[in-house]
Amino acid sequence: MSVAVLDDLKTHLAANPGVVIEDVARERKVTPRAVLEALPKGMARFGKGDGFVEAMQDIAQWGDVTLIVHTDDAIFEFSGPVPNGEIGRGYFNLMQPKGLHGHLRHTRCGGVAFVERPFMNKSSAFVAFLNVDGGIMFKVFVGRDEARELKKDQLERFRALGDKMAG
Repeated sequence: MSVAVLDDLKTHLAANPGVVIEDVARERKVTPRAVLEALPKGMARFGKGDGFVEAMQDIAQWGDVTLIVHTDDAIFEFSGPVPNGEIGRGYFNLMQPKGLHGHLRHTRCGGVAFVERPFMNKSSAFVAFLNVDGGIMFKVFVGRDEARELKKDQLERFRALGDKMAG
């Protein structure tokens, strides 16, 4: 990415930090990771991709969260607890028969981002699992309480995991 493109992206995000990451990436012809990296200082921290399993095992202890998969064709949202998982047959397997379950290619994780920023006039916090191509595999959002505020216990766990993985 050229310096001019990066500077323009940073200027855009400074004025609009709550934009949809994937939309900006598509419009600006950059990766979602590049968009996350261009967010204003302090909004995103990055850990290594080999932290995938550790992050998922920690998130499995948070309780109800929202997991989002955003593609060009759909946005899938799951609200509830992320199940525990384990590695088998080349995948990180989410181990529960109902609700959220599946098989994740953990070896394609190129980074784990911890993002706190405004979104739709509210504070938001999410973990973005980034693939080796700079795309977002999926995001896990800190849950909200009855007053639609971020759950304090989850936000503490989110920040502690970010401190551990991203420094």
